Amino acid sequence: MLEQQETAPKTETGESLLAAIDLGSNSFHMVVARVTDGELKPLDVMSEKVQLGAGIDARGMLDDDAQQRGFDCLSRFAQRVAELPRESIRIVGTNALREAKNAHQFIERADQILGTPIEVIAGREEARLIYLGVAHTLADDGDRRLVIDIGGGSTEFIIGSRFEPLKLESLHMGCVSYTRDFFSDGKISAAAMAAARTTAARELLSIRRDYRRLGWQSTIGSSGTVKAVRQACLALGHGDTITREGLDSVRDRLIQTGEAALIDIDGIKPERRAVLPAGVAILQGIFDSLDIEAMQFSDGALREGLLYDMAGRLRHEDVRERTIRALMQRYHVDAGQAQRIAGTALVLLGQVRQQWGLLNPAYHDMLSWAAHTHEIGLTIAHTQFHKHSAYMLQHADLPGFTTLEQQLLAFLARGHRRKFPREEFRALPQHKQTPYQKLCLLLRLAVLLHRSRSSSRLPTLTLEVSEQRLNLTFPSGWLERHPLTRADLEQEAEYLRAIDYRLKVN
Repeated sequence: MLEQQETAPKTETGESLLAAIDLGSNSFHMVVARVTDGELKPLDVMSEKVQLGAGIDARGMLDDDAQQRGFDCLSRFAQRVAELPRESIRIVGTNALREAKNAHQFIERADQILGTPIEVIAGREEARLIYLGVAHTLADDGDRRLVIDIGGGSTEFIIGSRFEPLKLESLHMGCVSYTRDFFSDGKISAAAMAAARTTAARELLSIRRDYRRLGWQSTIGSSGTVKAVRQACLALGHGDTITREGLDSVRDRLIQTGEAALIDIDGIKPERRAVLPAGVAILQGIFDSLDIEAMQFSDGALREGLLYDMAGRLRHEDVRERTIRALMQRYHVDAGQAQRIAGTALVLLGQVRQQWGLLNPAYHDMLSWAAHTHEIGLTIAHTQFHKHSAYMLQHADLPGFTTLEQQLLAFLARGHRRKFPREEFRALPQHKQTPYQKLCLLLRLAVLLHRSRSSSRLPTLTLEVSEQRLNLTFPSGWLERHPLTRADLEQEAEYLRAIDYRLKVN
């Protein structure tokens, strides 16, 4: 397949600089790092408790106060990365932005502040990136490890070995949402702690059997909640490993204190007090359900995983390439046909990219990936298979892809044949509509030209475009010898006329 074309920005000494920003439900984090010989060295780390998830009201809407807290924080982050090229920055949103019905409103304003698009990632993609960040902090011993990351609105569970996750899951429980559900008045009671603990254990019933069957040799916790619980255990004399005994001691101390605002444990920051009871209860529920006796802490987390993922792409080790290959194998895609269509689509893109403004390397990648996967729906049924392909591309777990990238791939697959999908087109973000409509037209032409599924090479053809016109030229006499292609192109001209494009064939 293809290779990434981006190059990392360089410092005066020739080293690359990258920045990762994680918009969590509880905290926003940013890290700027130098990449030297494949190794990451953090230069600056910033973290603020924004509690975006706490601002989601009963209607599922982010309230104005939570949004403003986020904007204020991002304004400070934006100043720190102002001198970095935009392609060296990655920003991801997690559970709060997955759940909020008006997330697009926040994202549009945040995009303007940062000057870089925010990618909302699915729960399992968040889990994959967390594991990547944690794995780089641990010894490469080959043992299976269970990594647990308790966030503000979700908790990720990953079993992996070395740098490869073997099992990924994201469950809807977090320290912000559980604080709202069980400790909203700031009071800490034995009953509330027990109820939160039981609810967490019940939530794990969906994954408990599969995880315990696979097994692991060590348990690692990451991010702020686990770090705070570890600090509390340490302050109460239980060492820096989280154990059942330590958790019980912290729980008892919290109940004795009675109010979150009055928590006085060495090392627990004031902004962490309100969500600490929920974090302890969730962790106890996890220990109960998965029979965990002890948990170590890792400094690696989502933002570090983002950095390593970016660094991998710069070294042409893009996990998305592996995902596409695995998808093709799983759904028995005709690899030869997919490669022919991808090759033709990319040749057409090369001919029109200047006139149509499709210069971003991401367009090259997305068009190729869509060409390689547009037929996966054939494993379900031939009839309407383009709709099946689109559904799977949008809703499957695709490691490395954001939810927006999956939506864009699904749109290309959905629109590669027959009538242009107006409803799916209107559902795209406005700034993506024009370029992806044009990419879809290129894919449609490539699919049509290879309808015979022949391995014979196509003749040299030329595509010239203006804003709404396409002029496709074949060698003299070729179309007369291929009447089916001529008929298909005439039908395609009718389909495109319905969306105000004009296709002329010579």
